[in-house]
Amino acid sequence: MLAVFLKTLPFFGLIGLGWLAARSRFFPEEGAIWLTRFVFFFALSAMLFRFAAGLDLGALFDPRFVLAYLAGSTAIWATGMAVARWRGLPVPEAAMEAQCCMIGNTGFLGVPMLVVLLDQRAVGPVLMVLTIDMLVFSTLITLIIHGARSGGMRLRTVLPVMRGIVANPMILSMVAGLVWAQMRLPMPGPFDEFLSLLGGAATPGALFAIGASLAARRLQRVAASAWLSFAKLVLHPAAVGLASWGLGVDPFAAGVMMAAAALPVAGNVYILAQYFDVAQQRVSAAILISTAASIMTVPVVMLLIGQA
Repeated sequence: MLAVFLKTLPFFGLIGLGWLAARSRFFPEEGAIWLTRFVFFFALSAMLFRFAAGLDLGALFDPRFVLAYLAGSTAIWATGMAVARWRGLPVPEAAMEAQCCMIGNTGFLGVPMLVVLLDQRAVGPVLMVLTIDMLVFSTLITLIIHGARSGGMRLRTVLPVMRGIVANPMILSMVAGLVWAQMRLPMPGPFDEFLSLLGGAATPGALFAIGASLAARRLQRVAASAWLSFAKLVLHPAAVGLASWGLGVDPFAAGVMMAAAALPVAGNVYILAQYFDVAQQRVSAAILISTAASIMTVPVVMLLIGQA
């Protein structure tokens, strides 16, 4: 256990450094915003494009993997929704809590950390999890909240949000990389080196930005946020692991899926909460609690899957 913890510690150390820098105001709040934009639009996109350009689309898409992740994640999403409705929350708030229960920080934390810890074979499964989260579940919550508020779907209100999801730089860079791979285009040396240099900034930049963004968050609605964190860090990896076992997913890919599911609540859930003005305090606290707790839970999951 100690060896696994020590492997993950440097990644969380970078998050802690970002938190400390922002908390002490040595790194201003605006700095965290602009660093996040740099990572999101440039460094992480370069990393994802380079990863995807080296993949075989046929080998990447495994129907059993996709079905297992969808089944396990949907079960946890439905559980989060049911618990929230049982507590008397309206549909938009319940949907946002459900989103917290299964959308992990795969882009900023999972891609940099899991590929390093689990080697290059983890690239395909991690990218598949990231794609499903963004295309399926981000679309789902958008439709539910718009439908609940307007009494039905309105194309003029839903279309801009859907367009934003599809135009996400992470999605575009992965699609561009896969197209490059499918066309079997050679990767010129200088271009590959450019992508390598720019993508190399994604890991430290993303982790530092996560920590800096956490410094502005406050612990409010702790009981509800603690439940959401438990669902994300414990129930979600357990559910996808069970689904993977039942569907006979390749053990390594199933382990990567469980490790990705064990990641803390993603920052983009808070962006959605802000956009829809729904449950912002709970989502913010869930991100803070789950990120802090994942320092211990992620190594445990890594140890259980036997991949670290």
